Amino acid sequence: MKKYHLKNLDCASCAAKIERGVSQLDEVKFVSVNFATSTMTLDCADDQKALAEVQAIEPEVQIVEPNQRSGDLSKSELFENKAELLRILLTVIILLGGLLFEDQLLKSPFGIGKYLVFGIAYLISGYKVVRTAAKNIIKGKIFDEQFLMTIATLGAVAIDEMPEAVAVMLFYVVGEFFQDFAVNRSRRSVQSLLALKPEYANLKLDTEIAQVDPETVNVGQTIIVKAGERIPLDGLVIDGNSLVDTSALTGESIPTPVNPQAIVLSGMINKSGVLTVEVTKPYRESSIARILELVENAASKKAETEKFITTFARYYTPVVVFSALVLALIPPLLITGATFEDWIYRALVVLVISCPCALVISIPLGYFGGIGGAAKRGVLVKGSNYLDALTELKTVVFDKTGTLTKGEFKVSKIVTANNFTETQVLQYAAQVEANSNHPIAAAIVAEYTPKVDLSNVEDVEEIPGHGLIAKADGKTITVGNDRLLHRENIEHPVCDVEGTVIHLAVENTYAGYIVISDNIKDDAQDAIDKLNAKNIKTMMLTGDNKNAANSIARKLKIDQYYSELLPEDKLDHLERIISESQPGKVAFVGDGINDAPVLARADIGIAMGALGSDAAVETADVVLMTDNPSKVVTAVDIAHKTRKIVWQNILFAMGVKLMFIGLGVIGIATMWEAVFGDMGVALVAIFNAMRVKN
Repeated sequence: MKKYHLKNLDCASCAAKIERGVSQLDEVKFVSVNFATSTMTLDCADDQKALAEVQAIEPEVQIVEPNQRSGDLSKSELFENKAELLRILLTVIILLGGLLFEDQLLKSPFGIGKYLVFGIAYLISGYKVVRTAAKNIIKGKIFDEQFLMTIATLGAVAIDEMPEAVAVMLFYVVGEFFQDFAVNRSRRSVQSLLALKPEYANLKLDTEIAQVDPETVNVGQTIIVKAGERIPLDGLVIDGNSLVDTSALTGESIPTPVNPQAIVLSGMINKSGVLTVEVTKPYRESSIARILELVENAASKKAETEKFITTFARYYTPVVVFSALVLALIPPLLITGATFEDWIYRALVVLVISCPCALVISIPLGYFGGIGGAAKRGVLVKGSNYLDALTELKTVVFDKTGTLTKGEFKVSKIVTANNFTETQVLQYAAQVEANSNHPIAAAIVAEYTPKVDLSNVEDVEEIPGHGLIAKADGKTITVGNDRLLHRENIEHPVCDVEGTVIHLAVENTYAGYIVISDNIKDDAQDAIDKLNAKNIKTMMLTGDNKNAANSIARKLKIDQYYSELLPEDKLDHLERIISESQPGKVAFVGDGINDAPVLARADIGIAMGALGSDAAVETADVVLMTDNPSKVVTAVDIAHKTRKIVWQNILFAMGVKLMFIGLGVIGIATMWEAVFGDMGVALVAIFNAMRVKN
């Protein structure tokens, strides 16, 4: 999969034509042309053949190879050039002069002065449009906006409406100029989001510090990050204390303190002290590189609305052209007193107002703005199709540990039985649990003050979903949940204990239990309350015991929960939840590693606080760059705002166009008003789409 920049791609319908044409090649497995970023994502057995097809479809488009383009848009890309503005101004002067002295021009022999002045103005403003339309007609590719404008203006010339022909072409060119400005402003806004790549890294060498390209730094090397600099690579702080600004990654503006042994990520800004960092990942695998890739690639996964508008525009324009032809020819033949000149003029008005630019441009920009706005708030959405899916959300299923709770386990209580002491219970538990990497095991080991002696521990057996059995000091030690005790037929006086509980038995004699506490995240309650307020059902799937799950569910007012689940049980439960939630969508929110199968199966997989997790980025459809459950609500809100603005544009554009078509048919609207209305609708729709980013 490669990404190419398409320079001079200034037409949304051109982007659609390129995508459609290239996709028809046998060698192409996948192609997506993103007008919003002027890029083409291509998976093809023969790239050169696909690129040649692009040039055949749009000769003026220049293809820039991957990694050969700087991150910022140049000024030449924001505006065609100064000559374009000069051309517009010159046309305005000639048109105004022609209108001011039209009577004198008509007095010239055969009215040649009128045709000369307005003809020059028409050629200055519209020669590019006419030339493009002619080239496309020769190639058999018609029915685009250049074709519509060319037919409409030449038709006006044919019925001796020279000033209107010039005015229509001028307004169209001016509209295109401002339209390009609006689109490129949106592109520049997105580029400012993507221009987070650190320009250099201060590489620490034996006797000096050298500024180098971050991509040339290897894992294990040491870099220096000074105050005010952006951290160029993911790494481990080995010296220094500071505050870092994580807003570029998480959307949170509050500085985070970092000390030696802290993990720092590329894209963060060092606010105060000097940090010495050991690089743990190459640049291409760093956090900021993955984020930029996700945001840029997101547009390749298009929403159904976006696909529909592209297809709609493809068939809409030919229908409009043939309808205008019928309007020009039939009424004069059927209506007494009707003239061809009058009805041809009305047909030309319909052609002008019917251009689908507003829809074809504003819809992709709306979705791309939604994706960019979400990224600014610390939510990575992998495609506009997932934005649409979030608006249809009916159920959100949460994992418990590390998602709704902090995942910071700590021993809060030890209860003994059968004459065992607290020290003995903790010691035996620590000896066995030291062989596990589970967070609960780590909490028990951390609570045991002396260093755990593993020399007398042997025959360790881990039973998934239950616990561990091992020999310590020659005795069989059983450590795990209540199910493990029942499995081993060990008698115990208590089964239901609130919280996360680890039971212990020595030689099949019950010794007691350890209660592990895990605090609820600060914003978890707010997240659940807001989801419930949106009539989105909340559920929880956890491998923890029933009492611990019930305690969390009760405190957070979660609608439904299932506890003591093995990984495969979670998948089975999610399958059932999805079938019961039809036609609504189901999202699963998890840590992105242990819950990868469930994240992949959900309609929308949401990885929680998994910025540093490759598994989360790969598996999830939405990645929350902080540990805050409330970001789920943020994602839903952005999705609804995006959908609302997209439909505002669709209804507004279609409504205004239908109104002008009606006025044109009955002879009220003029070509001046039609072209002004058409370009006005396009600009309003584009600027409305840009609101999504705010």
